[in-house]
Amino acid sequence: MTIKSLTLAASAMLALTIPTAAEARSQMRAVGSSTVYPFAKAVAERVARANPRVGTPIIESTGSGAGIKLFCAGVGERFPDVANSSRRMKASEAKLCATNGVSKITEIQVGLDGVALATAKNTPLANLSQREIYMAIAKTPYGKPNKAKTWKDINGRLPAIPIRVMGPPTTSGTRDALGELIMTPGCEANAGVAAMKKTDEAKFKAICTAVRTDGAYIEAGENDNLIVQKLAANPGTVGIFGYSFLEENLSKVKGVSINGVQPTYQTISSFSYPGARPLYIYVKNAHAAAIPAIRAFVAEFTKESAMGPKGYLLSLGMVAAPNNIRARSQQAARTLAPLNLASLK
Repeated sequence: MTIKSLTLAASAMLALTIPTAAEARSQMRAVGSSTVYPFAKAVAERVARANPRVGTPIIESTGSGAGIKLFCAGVGERFPDVANSSRRMKASEAKLCATNGVSKITEIQVGLDGVALATAKNTPLANLSQREIYMAIAKTPYGKPNKAKTWKDINGRLPAIPIRVMGPPTTSGTRDALGELIMTPGCEANAGVAAMKKTDEAKFKAICTAVRTDGAYIEAGENDNLIVQKLAANPGTVGIFGYSFLEENLSKVKGVSINGVQPTYQTISSFSYPGARPLYIYVKNAHAAAIPAIRAFVAEFTKESAMGPKGYLLSLGMVAAPNNIRARSQQAARTLAPLNLASLK
């Protein structure tokens, strides 16, 4: 046998001994959204009880953006198997995934939630329009520095209490949803800024979604339960987080209506509430064969007994997606059909 043949044979043998995908790790790992976290945690516990041999899936609350970044960092045991997200994956994130060899990804919508505003029960603030919220927390409303100190500065009908809003950081999908679903519609009320969307999209996005850095908007991290505690202890402060945390803590805080619509199961499921949004999980298909818990996890998450109108996840604050969406999610969980990454924006 020639030296070249021996070299090729040795290389082939070596390749067979190197673990592929995530096969050196048997326990599933999911990272991402703090909003999806309690739902994913409940699903993981059910998976562990029903399948003791696969172990309890590890669920980490990192924020949607940070979670997807970790998910897209590569294929192999060092990288997460699932990304939980409270907004859809972005085209830029899909590009990062592809660059790092994460090319086959399954997208599964697991339910609905809402971006909720809440405050202490004795705070004299009950209803805000999208424009008022935008004017209060935007860094440069309609392109000008934000000088508003109190809610009354925004609109004379509002109370003269200081604008103090505790909200999600830039790594959070809730922050993205706040910008897209609540701030941008309020920003687009200005015709001049709305026209800018076609001529200078980057400037339009900065004006419409950048939040204040002067202390009126406080980044509160990914611990939404901590925000709830601070709201109850600091009347006048407004908090922004997922509806599930509001529903869980209605004895401590109250929801603030947006455009006259309260965040409730009914208003979110009908999308009449302006902050209604879908929730997703993303599966790394390259890991599915090596880690059995992945298929068990997505199967459990998409069962009618979990995500359906009478599912156990509803007791945690999830809102069931429409029938056709649930059917599509169940099909995706069975087949792990890859997402068309070109469809992302």
